Parts: sequence; structure tokens; C-alpha cells
Amino acid sequence: MKKIQEMTLKEKLGQLIIAGFDGYEYDEHLRRLIEDYKVANIILFTRNIQSLKQLITLNKKLYEEIIKNTETIPFISIDQEGGMVTRIMDGATFWPGNMTLCATGNSNHAYVVGKGMGEELTHLGINMNLAPSLDVNNNPMNPVIGVRSYSDQPEVVAEYGCNYIKGLQEQGVIATAKHFPGHGDTNVDSHLGLPTIAHDMDRLNQIELLPFKKAIDAGVDAIMSAHIVFEKIEKNGLPATLSYQILTDLLRNTYHYQGLIVSDCMQMKAIDVKYTSEKGTDIFSIYGSFFTRTQNL
Repeated sequence: MKKIQEMTLKEKLGQLIIAGFDGYEYDEHLRRLIEDYKVANIILFTRNIQSLKQLITLNKKLYEEIIKNTETIPFISIDQEGGMVTRIMDGATFWPGNMTLCATGNSNHAYVVGKGMGEELTHLGINMNLAPSLDVNNNPMNPVIGVRSYSDQPEVVAEYGCNYIKGLQEQGVIATAKHFPGHGDTNVDSHLGLPTIAHDMDRLNQIELLPFKKAIDAGVDAIMSAHIVFEKIEKNGLPATLSYQILTDLLRNTYHYQGLIVSDCMQMKAIDVKYTSEKGTDIFSIYGSFFTRTQNL
């Protein structure tokens, strides 16, 4: 495998992108992304999955072409949270969502689901799951989290989330804790606008940040940033995804997190309307070995 010191600038940039695409097959668009632009990581959506056989064939081709053109092993990622956020609808297990799991009252069930999901994803050629949501469901007006959260209690979110992460990663699939520092207490969907949270650090440490701290201690492989302005942390009014104070000062330096940091999609309105996807991606990538995801590229 090629080392970063051996890469051209284009190859290094390709390592920082997780790209989405349309269709079920390896086509000219994908060929250009991988051969010409050296994009080394892919995100799959429901629009890319027709059947399990087709998905396996597609992922095998993606692995072969990315390894051939970049000399690196790709991340083939998906948002397979379970419940309402499920991309593989037919032929595979339809796993329960987070709130359903928590309703069982047994956090070991989260481990079992993570392990089973990891085993299935591995067989399908997917090695990165953009889950679990570690957001604390403490705002009944939240339009985007709701049942995607385990609980309105941060300790419960942490317990179930860490068990899920353990099960998933034991199967060789990268787990991604999201949406740091927490998307639970918003009344705006960051797909559609830019939310703001005004809580101070004492409150954030007690509730929003606690599950992420526990996940870091548990060895989570990746953490996804939220497109949310945290006024008491970020003094320049930037969303967490674009904030040095949040992603470097807090996550890297204070929490000593050394794993992958991946952005939420840069084509969401929270970033695209005010900053544009291109500028947002530039700012995010400046911070180091961070990965930015796009629905299409």
C-alpha cells in the first residue's frame, strides 16, 4: 500500500473525500472520480442498492479499481443505523433502530445488533458504518433525531452506543459516533438549515458530550461532526464541522481523540447555503486527516 509520503497532492486530496454517486454500476462517472481525481472512499445510499448480488458486484469492482488507481484500501461506507435510517432494504436483516433497542431495557441487545450488522456489512463488502447516533434525545421539537437516539439520558445513550460500537468493530467494520458535539437539542434539521445551541460547557459536559467521551474511551474508530453552531465553544460563529476550536482544541487536544474525524455531508443546507460545499470542504480538510462526505461529486 502506498504511504502518504509517496502520494502526489491530488492523491492526498483523494484520500480526504468520501464520494457519493448515482446508479447501481461502476460507470464513467465513477471511473473519472477514481482514475482522474484519485477519490479513494465511497458512500452508498439506497439509490445504489438494487439487490444483494448487485451490491456485492459493485463493491468488489470499487475495491479493485480504487486499489489499482490509488494503491490504498478504500473505505466503503453507508448509513446503516437501523430503524428509520436503513439503506439496505431488501435481502438483508432490517435491524431495529436505537430507541427500539433501548426500549428492551437490555443494553447487550445493542452489542448483538452491532455484531450482527457488522457481520452482514462485511459480507457485502462494506467496511465503514456511519453509525451510531450518540445524540441525546432531549428536545421533543427536534425534527431529525428523535427515535434515532437511544434515550434522553446521556448515560443510557453512552451505554447502548458503546455496546453497539463494540459489536460492530469486533467484525472489522469502522463505527462512527455522530453527530459531535451533539444534535439532540435542536429544533432545526441541519439538512435544511443551520441550527444553533447556546448551552455553556458545564451543561454540554453533563449531557451532549458525555456519550462521545465514553465512546472515545471505548475506542470508537471514527467520529462525525455536526453542522451546528455551539455559541459557547466556537467564538467565531462557525458550525462545529468548520470549527478549529471544536474539532482540534476540544476533540483532539482536550479529549485526546486520535481516530478518524469525518464530516456530515457537505451538501447539506447548513453548510451549502452560507459557506458553499466547496469552501466548507476546504476549511474542514485543512485541520488534518479528516474525511468529508458528499452525496454526489
